Amino acid sequence: MTTLYTQQGANIRKTWLLMTVFLVLVIAIGYGVSWYLGNSFILYAAVAFALIMNVGSYWFSDKVVLRMTGAQPADPQQHRDLINIVENLSITAGLPMPKVYVVNDQAPNAFATGRNPDHAVVAATTGLLQILDRNELEGVMAHELAHVGNRDMLVMTVAVVLAGFIAILADFFMRAMFFGGDDKKHPALLVVAIVGIVLAPIAAQLIQMAVSRKREYLADASGALLTRYPEGLASALEKISGYSRPMQRASHATAHLFISDPFGGGKQSVWQKIGGLFQTHPPAGERIARLRQMDS
Repeated sequence: MTTLYTQQGANIRKTWLLMTVFLVLVIAIGYGVSWYLGNSFILYAAVAFALIMNVGSYWFSDKVVLRMTGAQPADPQQHRDLINIVENLSITAGLPMPKVYVVNDQAPNAFATGRNPDHAVVAATTGLLQILDRNELEGVMAHELAHVGNRDMLVMTVAVVLAGFIAILADFFMRAMFFGGDDKKHPALLVVAIVGIVLAPIAAQLIQMAVSRKREYLADASGALLTRYPEGLASALEKISGYSRPMQRASHATAHLFISDPFGGGKQSVWQKIGGLFQTHPPAGERIARLRQMDS
């Protein structure tokens, strides 16, 4: 029978498997670019650029996300229940008390950000606070604290770095095909290169999305373990997924941080319908079913 512990362990193993595949893909693309161009300097420049851009984004992630979402510090009087819930859960989880923010938006949602537990931020929308009861709100906040405790921000940053790295290498490779390179290379290798240029960024994006979805499953399991009441989060997800309108400041750059897709559960794009491959969140129905199968 599925338990909170077996669910958590399975998701951790699957996530590391995906990250390993991601790393192998990066190494393969990097080697191919260096070999074709015969110039390792370009590879080093690409790596440096990707690291500087993405690590910089990670270091200031909390400030960037708060600005993008329009989040404001929670008012100690108006949002006393939210702050007390986060404080109690933090003590139970053995985590430092994160900063608590509120987003003025009717779409029910929540997110966590920050480079580590000492610099973590959790936020909830006003719409979420209006529709959830205390047990449901505890489930959502436990989910967000689970992201903090599981160091999901670090894992997702690594995925962003690797995805950006692959995109940059593919771009360099494409330019080399038209403006340079060794003309003595076998034509068949050029065909392979073109295929790689087209497929590598797509594969990187798919793996990044898959990692994000796995982290959501893991945070669900960890959050339910923290509250010992999976039904609270399951019920909250039912209410959240039932709201179809997108958030006012929804962004693809921060979508993976939220507990639910900030673009709402309404009309889906073509890519979203193809097996959900390009979705940052697993289907709400599957998440709810998993939670209700767990033993408290």
